[in-house]
Amino acid sequence: MNIRNNDIEILIAESKDLLKQLIAIPSLSREEDKTADLIEDFLKQKALSPARIKNNVWITNKQFSYKKPTLLLNSHHDTVKPNSGYTLVPFTPVEKEGKIYGLGSNDAGGALVSLLAAFLYYYEEELPFNLIYSATAEEEISGKNGIELLMTELPPIDCGIIGEPTLMKMAVAEKGLLVLDCKAKGKAGHAARDEGENALYIAIEDIQWLKNHSFEKVSELLGPVHIAVTSVETPNKAHNVVPDECNFIVDVRVNELYSFEEVLAVLQSNMKSTISPRSLRLKPSFIAPDHPLTMAGKRLGLDAYGSPTCSDMTLIDFSALKIGPGDSARSHTADEFIFAEEIDQGIRTYISLLNNFGEELKSSKNHTV
Repeated sequence: MNIRNNDIEILIAESKDLLKQLIAIPSLSREEDKTADLIEDFLKQKALSPARIKNNVWITNKQFSYKKPTLLLNSHHDTVKPNSGYTLVPFTPVEKEGKIYGLGSNDAGGALVSLLAAFLYYYEEELPFNLIYSATAEEEISGKNGIELLMTELPPIDCGIIGEPTLMKMAVAEKGLLVLDCKAKGKAGHAARDEGENALYIAIEDIQWLKNHSFEKVSELLGPVHIAVTSVETPNKAHNVVPDECNFIVDVRVNELYSFEEVLAVLQSNMKSTISPRSLRLKPSFIAPDHPLTMAGKRLGLDAYGSPTCSDMTLIDFSALKIGPGDSARSHTADEFIFAEEIDQGIRTYISLLNNFGEELKSSKNHTV
């Protein structure tokens, strides 16, 4: 797997142009059909044959073989809504002072086009592994018609790279997310008399317990399980009625040392309120430090860390690295941008990472991924 510098320069130029085209097309979650069209057409113009399911586009490398392990290169092409602080037009790509501005430029357009460039670089190569590139939808809302739907169409995946803005550091673990709807039940009564059982007070007791509770196992990468109560309300609007119901929402960020079931069991055994998880889909993720993909990054000197934010890593059942050009701190901000140089670096690093991954597989006796 030789590094062909002339090819890389061409891919870098194409990638920046494609990113600007993507920025110019609104692609809010569940409204990504036009950017899916663009990505599909881009590949067809190269005489390639991408596949598509809803707004998810994917393609395998030319030398694909079921006898080899398969590596997925994935990023998303949907965006959040532009916030009110924009001074530039969100859907007008602007390049100035070394930056490319526009909604989705950083999250995750830079990673999307950089991974595509790396895929194209190796498309015809005979590799010790298969490559699949996918551009998926609904990541920003963890929708069911994004990467989860795509997984029903793909051949078995052994490991993956999830493209997100990480300053090209390796996110080797990611917290899972539990959103809990909690309901405290009491008994209505007149507020002027010592009647009823105030559901609000029951909720307060539970909330105080949540504030003070610490889960014992603390991850070296992700830290402790984090609990935050984010909303409290009663359906009662009358000032003189003791509420018989109080509802509150709890945001729980779970490290890789606990399953959702373990966390829920602890909460349910210590709280009086009933607990209803909205979803058990967004689970914690972790890739082993001796995994060939992790080792490939270490050979490049890439830093590893644990990520507190969720991505499509929570929705897959195979080991993956989250890594990409751009900075997570810029995501969802006004006048979002990515440095043009970050795309150059991202493409070159992805290409080298895949090269090293192949070398790791060759040196591994059993090619376990």
